[in-house]
Amino acid sequence: MNTSFANWGDLIFDKLHRWGVAAIKLLPNMAVAILVLIAFYLLARLIKTLVFRFTLKISDTPALSGLLSNIISVIITLIGFFVALDVLKLEKAVTSLLAGAGIIGLALGFAFQDLTANFISGIFITFRRPFEVGHQIETNGFTGKVEEIQLRSTLLRTLDGLHVIIPNKEIFQKPIINHSLTPGRRAEIPFTIPAANENTLRIKELVCKAITGTENLYTDREPDVFFSNIDGVNIKVTLICWIENKDIRTFESTRNELIMKITTVLRDNKLI
Repeated sequence: MNTSFANWGDLIFDKLHRWGVAAIKLLPNMAVAILVLIAFYLLARLIKTLVFRFTLKISDTPALSGLLSNIISVIITLIGFFVALDVLKLEKAVTSLLAGAGIIGLALGFAFQDLTANFISGIFITFRRPFEVGHQIETNGFTGKVEEIQLRSTLLRTLDGLHVIIPNKEIFQKPIINHSLTPGRRAEIPFTIPAANENTLRIKELVCKAITGTENLYTDREPDVFFSNIDGVNIKVTLICWIENKDIRTFESTRNELIMKITTVLRDNKLI
């Protein structure tokens, strides 16, 4: 029994001795590996700062700059980690880690397809800049002011005061109307008048005179009145003019004022 314990003790001591010898032989490599890790860590921090400043000048979006700089920093750090493992002659561990990372990356890609699509769309939106913070846009059935552009979604404050979060994928794949980049909008105001010759002959003059001087109405584009159709004893008329599109409410309020002026002049001349 004592002999058995002695043999087990010798085996354990021999194993520990060999491990100790191997560790001592690896000390130079371990020192080099640690230096490699430190060097790559410092390099990653330096490049992260430079990339953040550079992308911030191009995109003017801290979120995107932070994302790109962090991705590059992680890549450089991982390269340093794999180089350190190679210095320690752990090539099999490097191969296993790369294979595992590939499988995990593939699984995550399938699991988070929508999240990835939103991030990529957010990056494209940031670089292409179809709109910016403060612009009034219309997309996905919502109209309002852009309050924040994130990498995953865009925050919109509607005219009703609602706070809407729209995924960037939905914005990127669907039409966008940017009212802030539209200096003028064409307004069409239809109405009807009785089909009387004397009224028809002077309707253009009456309507054009009534809307003259309306605020936010384009002065370099003359309004026009068209007779579009005859509906029984009435004639269908359409006023076409251009309104300055400073704000979505500006267009609506100006159009409302035009309708009021047209209604007043038609009533005063007994055309309605």
